[in-house]
Amino acid sequence: MDQPKHIIVASCLVRNDDGRILLIRHPRRGWEIPQGRVEEGESLLDAARREVLEETGATVDPGPLAAVWSKLTPPSAIIFGFLATWKSGDLVPSEESLELDWFNSDEALLRVTHPVNHDRLMTLLAFAGRIAFRAYITSPYQIQQELFFQ
Repeated sequence: MDQPKHIIVASCLVRNDDGRILLIRHPRRGWEIPQGRVEEGESLLDAARREVLEETGATVDPGPLAAVWSKLTPPSAIIFGFLATWKSGDLVPSEESLELDWFNSDEALLRVTHPVNHDRLMTLLAFAGRIAFRAYITSPYQIQQELFFQ
């Protein structure tokens, strides 16, 4: 039997001292929170820190795990969503982030239009201590299962 293969992704909803949210403008998906693949041998938290640093130039302190998504459509992926606090660094665009900026929650929700990333942002913004789990398919985006854990 073949072993299952899943991409593992770490994502962060980063807030600054004023409570504003850091978004990046990805070349294909538009505005979104910083996120990226976990490298082999790397922890989730280290991947979250690295991805934010690579995409924005900012260092962050990852906080609670707020959500887990299971992408069922190939390529399968497990996405871990953390809440994080900005620690330091000036915002610097990269190949994966053509533009960067801080937004209040309402502005961020208007900017993030990709269905998957909009749901991720809404889910992380709604975190109230219970970890959300969602399994979904794409084309079109549809949630197949949703649970909450203490």
